[in-house]
Amino acid sequence: MQSLWKLTIFLCCVWTISLLYGEMIAFWIPLWSCSWPNPSSSTSGGELNPGNRGKVAVLADPQLMDRTSLALTPKSLALETIQFYTDLYMRRSFHASVLSFKPDLVLFLGDHFDGGPFLSDEEWQESLRRFRHIFNLNQGSIADVKVQYLSGNHDIGYAGFHSLHPQVISRYEKEFGERNYRFTIAGVEFIVVDAQTLDGTTESDLTSTTWHFIKNVSMDVTSGPRVLLTHIPLYRPDGTPCGPYRSSPIINQRVSRAHPDQGITYQNYLSEETSGHLLDMIRPILVLSGHDHDQCTVIHTTHAGPVTEHTVGTLSWQQGNLYPSFMLLSATAVGSSNTSDSEDAVTVHLCFLPMQTHIYIWYLSLFVVTLLLLLLWPTSGLGCWHHYNHVMEFIGRAIRSTFKAGSKEKDEDDSCEYEMIWDAEGTAHLVKKELKKAPVASSSDCGLTGRGNAVVRPTAKKHAAQELEASYAVDMNTEVKPDDTGKVPRVHKSKARIVIQRLIRMLRLLTVIAAVNVPLYMMLLFKDWIDQ
Repeated sequence: MQSLWKLTIFLCCVWTISLLYGEMIAFWIPLWSCSWPNPSSSTSGGELNPGNRGKVAVLADPQLMDRTSLALTPKSLALETIQFYTDLYMRRSFHASVLSFKPDLVLFLGDHFDGGPFLSDEEWQESLRRFRHIFNLNQGSIADVKVQYLSGNHDIGYAGFHSLHPQVISRYEKEFGERNYRFTIAGVEFIVVDAQTLDGTTESDLTSTTWHFIKNVSMDVTSGPRVLLTHIPLYRPDGTPCGPYRSSPIINQRVSRAHPDQGITYQNYLSEETSGHLLDMIRPILVLSGHDHDQCTVIHTTHAGPVTEHTVGTLSWQQGNLYPSFMLLSATAVGSSNTSDSEDAVTVHLCFLPMQTHIYIWYLSLFVVTLLLLLLWPTSGLGCWHHYNHVMEFIGRAIRSTFKAGSKEKDEDDSCEYEMIWDAEGTAHLVKKELKKAPVASSSDCGLTGRGNAVVRPTAKKHAAQELEASYAVDMNTEVKPDDTGKVPRVHKSKARIVIQRLIRMLRLLTVIAAVNVPLYMMLLFKDWIDQ
């Protein structure tokens, strides 16, 4: 029983360490493995001003799950549970991993909701409430941090959807502001465009408005380095490599239209023509995008030179990416208008968040191992050496008895009398004499018989085999006698009774483990969920 309690204490400790790591420590790891990128030193005589440095945390595709995400009944327990754990993961990631870097600005690259265009006003407000709770917007630790938003296709839909449901645009702009705008951080200008309307029909007012904004930006030649922000990535040929951080298969271009003359209802990337116009008119030094849910780095060729585009992976662990991530961007003022100096003004660092799926797999594996150990662990423990000694002793006895059986006949033949005879030269010889049967009660020792005669009787017997045979005889002669009722008692317990006893024991010890770790788990859950 003492061994079982030692096992229970050990499992309690393993569960405690696992919960502390999976629910808290894992979200601190980005603080040790990631850092703000340092601006590159200018190679063309321009000077960077480290004192005027802007720090931007870039997040993409939180895509809060709702009734459109899974084939589950709205407000069902299954859907509510999935929403809770998905929201909790992003809340922990944002507060423990992202905000701990103390950014000056948090930038969302679109797709705040999952079914945004298809939600009723009441459902949309509920998703908005969850979004504000997850990221604690305009209160608490983020009160002094600026926040900028991009619209995504899961927020307002594509161009083909806007003409039928224009209210989704006004609903979005009421809460998140304009869809096309610009802002400046540390001398670097960020250009935000509504990518969902870029490939719309020429008759669309929304498409015309977006391109008019881009034209005005292109005419402004007094601004500094620019970063283009678009939810939908720019065009790339099918099969274009995405770099070492890609974890899922590369997605190729796919464009869907409800009708050839109508707007787009879905696209993976912007069209090649639209992408070229954007790069030529805005002339960015860097492009940031989302939409793909996975990390991708692509270099575009423009008239002004190569431009790097970083597609940032999703922040959520429920959007098809096992390795959620965010990006740290450092923007530093440039003291020169030289193109190479401008490129050095912006540097980025991709940071990975905990792999929530792997953590839950570990919990499940540990639970199965715990059940098996508590069910199958011997009551007396694993006394390996005790059982080993008994086995080796039995093997040694068997080996000795085998050799004794083979030499028994020889020993009996050697039990005889010898007579010492001297020859004429005075040399002594031993001559074997016929063995005379001695009485059973006679002494086993032989004395000297007559002058000059020596009698030797080697009668030493070895008792190991006799003892072994005696023990076997006892076992063979042991009988199970019937009791007073005439029935033979059962020597071994029934298998069903043993199984029941093991199950009861397992539940009792499992209750002890749960009593220690369930309160800890609940405390870790609600510590991060309740507003501070």
